[in-house]
Amino acid sequence: MEILSPQQIRESFVNCSRSEAEELPLPPGLHEVDWARREYLGWRDPRLPQRGYVVIPTADGPVGIVLRASEASMRSHAPSMCGWCQDVHLTNDVWFWSARRAGQPGRNGDTVGTLVCGAFECSANVRRTPPPSYVGFDADRVAEDRVSGLADRARRFAATVVGARI
Repeated sequence: MEILSPQQIRESFVNCSRSEAEELPLPPGLHEVDWARREYLGWRDPRLPQRGYVVIPTADGPVGIVLRASEASMRSHAPSMCGWCQDVHLTNDVWFWSARRAGQPGRNGDTVGTLVCGAFECSANVRRTPPPSYVGFDADRVAEDRVSGLADRARRFAATVVGARI
């Protein structure tokens, strides 16, 4: 992922107003982000526990999305698999996040949703060394596939929110 300035992050949001984007909190520790090891930037709102934000790189530039966590996913500790990193060894919660679609569909109330790690740690999850399954297991190749799969699934979600091919 390319380095993004605070202004680029705010300008990337597609499913909220410009004034809402100007007021949303930026990710804590933004100056410490290892951009080369990120497929997307995600963070939670410290004031509103049900709100999250992701910025996903696409061929057309970064796409920022405001997300809302389901009340049920915040209460439930039932095991689920993240739809983006698809990690089956998670020690943390996976939540159902919904996003208002961009443009007129969003103003009409259309939303889309997905199961994603509650703290948006997918980039770290896909880089963990998987346990070897058999002789000749190529752990590096598996990690590469998981990283590219995460990036692809996040881009597809952004395309669904935007309502276009990204």
